Amino acid sequence: MNGAGDGAFIAAVKPLVDAMGGEMIPPDEAGPDDVVLTWEGAAAVAVRLPQLADSLDHILAALERRKGMPLAELDRKAKQEIVRSLEARGAFAVRHGVETVASALGVSRFTVYNYLNREKGA
Repeated sequence: MNGAGDGAFIAAVKPLVDAMGGEMIPPDEAGPDDVVLTWEGAAAVAVRLPQLADSLDHILAALERRKGMPLAELDRKAKQEIVRSLEARGAFAVRHGVETVASALGVSRFTVYNYLNREKGA
């Protein structure tokens, strides 16, 4: 941290970093794939972005917390809405994305594909 304002800046961006499953690290420890955030002309903090597969797990865990129950216990309509939301966020572009989502929802891969195809046909 370079100044008194850095603490407030870091506190302000922490919820965003947490929501995306990233990790905050000192700027001098940043690697080539990390994002260094600058505040008032100086590097304040670096953000290590998660791997896409880790992001999907993080998103599923956040959805489960928001719903207040395991995703597998949701009704079919709620599961379809989750699949639609995840598709909009690019979840199925991730390697094994369909399998990961199917497992979290307690359905088969075929069912997830069915939900996706149903949306495209509607």
